[in-house]
Formats: sequence, structure tokens, C-alpha cells
Amino acid sequence: MMRFVMLSIVALAMSGCASNVVTDYNSSVVFGNYSSWAFASTAETESSSFVSLDGSRVRDAIERELNRKALQRVSQAEADLLVSWRIVPEDRLEQTGLGLGFGFGSGNFGWALSAPPPVREIKEGKLVVELADSKTKEVVWRAASRRYLNENQSPETRRKLIDEVVTEMFTKYPPGLD
Repeated sequence: MMRFVMLSIVALAMSGCASNVVTDYNSSVVFGNYSSWAFASTAETESSSFVSLDGSRVRDAIERELNRKALQRVSQAEADLLVSWRIVPEDRLEQTGLGLGFGFGSGNFGWALSAPPPVREIKEGKLVVELADSKTKEVVWRAASRRYLNENQSPETRRKLIDEVVTEMFTKYPPGLD
């Protein structure tokens, strides 16, 4: 019994350490060579409803984090890095409530019928941020959130979530420091 309790505690502790973001990068790039950035023009033209609602929140959070990294915001023509972001829409099915069921039987034999709980579709969005070298136009660093924005969140909840996710993304930039 004690062993089961210890394993449960370890499993919970490890799940609490799981990252909410996934990053990838070009290992041949020297990130110390980058000192300036600008938003790529495509970062503003996404047509997703999530972007139109949360665009300024995402832009503010990215700008704050790049400033913390001592990268200077400049015009797109002068930038070393071009920053693009998007919120990738996803649909998820969720069962809510209780299912119905009834049954009868006697002894070792019985019958039962049940109906599953109702299912509803939830629209969510996953934030993806990419940094591209302005000369080669190739992505050199990418971060994707494992946490989702959804249509039922309040504006304050959405702002907090975006701030938390973007902050966690940029703790992994430049790569190789963790």
C-alpha cells in the first residue's frame, strides 16, 4: 500500500512538471547573432476568429517577452528575425452530464440498457509562434502551446492564459540555455 501511495505521489509530481509548450529549432543557427525583430506582415492577416479577438493580447505578450530577451523591435526591413504567430483552430468533443440507464435481473443473469451522456463540440485554439531569419526566410525557432483558448473563456482568462503561454514559450528562447 505504501508503495502505491509513493508511486502516485511521484506520478502527480511528474505530471505537474510537464511543459505546456513544445519548441523546435534549427540547431545550426547561432541565436546570439540576432539582435532585432519585427512582426512579419502575415502575423496580422490571419482570418481565424481567435486571432481577431486575441490579436492584441498575443502581440503585446510577444513584444514583452522579446524585450526581456534584449531584442530590439525595428522595422521589418531592418529586422534580423521576423515573428509570426497564429492560433490554430481545433474542434474537440466533450461529454457532459450523466448517461441514462436501467436494468433488471435475477441471480447471475440480467439485462441493462444505457445511453451515453450528451456530447457537445467545443472550438479551441492552440497558439503557435515562429521566428524566421529575415535573410533566408526560414523558420529558425518554433513554439506551440499545449494549452488551449476556447470560446467559453472570459476575456480576463484569455489574457492570463496568453500571457502565461507566451512567457513559457520564451523561457525556451534562445534554445540550449535550459
